[in-house]
Amino acid sequence: MTMTPSNQLWIYDTTLRDGTQREGLSVSIEDKLRIAHRLDELGIPFIEGGWPGANSKDGQFFQQLQQNPLKQAEVVPFCSTRRPHTKARDEPMLPAILAAGTRWVTIFGKSWDLHVTAGLKTSLEENLAMIADTIEYLRSQGRRVIYDAEHWFDGYKQNPDYALQTLKAAVTAGAEWLVLCDTNGGTLPHEVSQIVKDVVQVTGDWGLGTGNEEKTLTQSPITNHQLPIPQIGIHTHNDSEMAVANALAAVMAGAKMVQGTINGYGERCGNANLCSVIPNLQLKLGYSCIGEHQLNQLTEASRFVSEVVNLAPDEHAPFVGRSAFAHKGGIHVSAVERNPLTYEHIQPELVGNHRRIVISEQSGLSNVLAKARTCGIELDKDHPQARQILHRMKELESQGYQFEAAEASFILLMYEALSCRQQFFEVQGFQVHCDLVEMKESTNSLATVKVAVNGKNILEAAEGNGPVAALDAALRKALVNFYPQIADFELTDYKVRILNGHTGTSAKTRALVESGNGQQRWTTVGVSSNILEASYQAVVEGLEYGLLLHFQAEKVLKV
Repeated sequence: MTMTPSNQLWIYDTTLRDGTQREGLSVSIEDKLRIAHRLDELGIPFIEGGWPGANSKDGQFFQQLQQNPLKQAEVVPFCSTRRPHTKARDEPMLPAILAAGTRWVTIFGKSWDLHVTAGLKTSLEENLAMIADTIEYLRSQGRRVIYDAEHWFDGYKQNPDYALQTLKAAVTAGAEWLVLCDTNGGTLPHEVSQIVKDVVQVTGDWGLGTGNEEKTLTQSPITNHQLPIPQIGIHTHNDSEMAVANALAAVMAGAKMVQGTINGYGERCGNANLCSVIPNLQLKLGYSCIGEHQLNQLTEASRFVSEVVNLAPDEHAPFVGRSAFAHKGGIHVSAVERNPLTYEHIQPELVGNHRRIVISEQSGLSNVLAKARTCGIELDKDHPQARQILHRMKELESQGYQFEAAEASFILLMYEALSCRQQFFEVQGFQVHCDLVEMKESTNSLATVKVAVNGKNILEAAEGNGPVAALDAALRKALVNFYPQIADFELTDYKVRILNGHTGTSAKTRALVESGNGQQRWTTVGVSSNILEASYQAVVEGLEYGLLLHFQAEKVLKV
C-alpha cells in the first residue's frame, strides 16, 4: 500500500457550475467543453461540470465528454440530496446524474438547522435521512461521493451538534470527502481555521465503529495513493474578500481539497480564485497541487477562460494579471533590474507571467532602458537617444498622452527615436461624413481615406455605424490587399476621455484603442482637440503595431 504524501492537495474546479452563476457570464456547451479540456491540461484533478437534470445544457455536456473524455481529470456532476419524504431511488433528478457516466458525484445537503426548518420546511431528522439515503443510493450504483456541506460554517456556529450529525450521516452512508462550504462568504480566517481543526479532530475517529470498517482506506481519485476516510475539503465564497485567505486557513488546519473557480468567477462577489489559491499553496506553503510544468501555464489558462466566457481579464489580478509584475516608479525599476526580489514576491515565470516596465510621466531613464531591453534593444544611460526618448515621452504626456496604458504607442515612439520605425503605409488624408436622420435609432457614417503603400496611392471608402468604425473599416479595406494579415486584426476596445472639460467643446480628447490578433492584444493612444483626429491616431498606430508584431514573428520563425 502506498501512502499519499502529507503535502498532497486535491484541487476541485467549479468554474463550469458555480462560476457560471456570476452575473453577466454565460457559456455554451462548446465553451464548457473547451474550458474543461484546458483545465484538464492544467492538471486539475476534479472538474465539476454542472447539474445534469436541472439543466439540459449540462446533460449534453456530460454526454459529449463521454465521446471525447478528459485525459486525467475526474469530471463530476453536481446535485442536491433527495426531497423530503421520498426515496432516493424514486428521485427524478438522480437518473440524469447517473447517466452522466462519471465515477464521482458531488451531492450537497443542508448543515444549518435554520435552512432545514425554514427553507426545506422539514424536520432535522428527515434532513439526516435525506443525506444518508441519497448517498447510499449513489454508492449502490457504483458511484463515489463528495459531500458538500452547504452553509457549514453558519450552521456550525449556530448548532454545532446538529451540523456534525449531518457530516456523520454522510460518512456513514459512504461519502469519502466532506467539503465545508462558507456559502454566504461571511466567515473570517480565524473562524475557519478553528472550525476546520474541530472537524478534523472529530471526524478522525469516524472511520472506525461506523459499520464501514472496510472503507477506512480508499484509493485517491487520481493516483494509487491511499487516503483515510473521511477527508475534509473547503469551499469558500468572497463576500467578505476572504475567499482565498479562508481556503489557505482551512488547508493549514487540515483540509485536503480546495474548491474554487478560475479567476474567482461566481455568484455575488465570487468564489475562491484558484489562480491565487494554487500558487500560494504550492509556491509559498509547500503543498503539491499541480505539476511545476503545469503551474507555469496558469496565466495562459486564466486568460483563456476569460476569453472563452467573453469577460475582460482582470489586469490587476494577483499572480496572473498583466499588472501583477508591472513596475512604474523609476526607483522601483532600477532596483528590480538589479535584484527582482526587491519588488517581486515570486519569479513571474513560475506562473507563466512576465515582468513589465511601465512607461509614464513618473518614469526615469531606467524605465526607458528596461523597456528597450524587452524589445531586444540594448541602450545604456549615456546613449543620446535614451535621453531623447525620455524627453519626448514626457513632452507628449504633458500634452495628454498616456503611455502607461498604451505600450504599443511607446514602442513605436522608441523605434522612431532610434530611426528604425518601419513605415508600412502613410495615411495622406481622411474625411468622415455622418448622416443624422431624425427618428432613427442608429446613424450611418462614411469614411474616405487616402493611403500610400509601396509608392502606390489608394483611395478607399467604407461605411460604419459610427465615424470611428467607418474610419477603421476604410483603412483596413485600403491595406488588406497589401497586408492580408490585417484581416485577422480586430478592434477589441475603444475608450475616450475628455482631458480638460472646463474648456467645453474645445477640450482635448484622449482616445485609447485596444486591438488584437487572436493571440495578442495591444493598446495605442491618440490625443487631439478633435475626437476623430485622436481616434485616427490610435487606430492607425494599432494597425501599424499589429503589422510590426506579425513581421517580427515571421523573422523568428524563419530563423
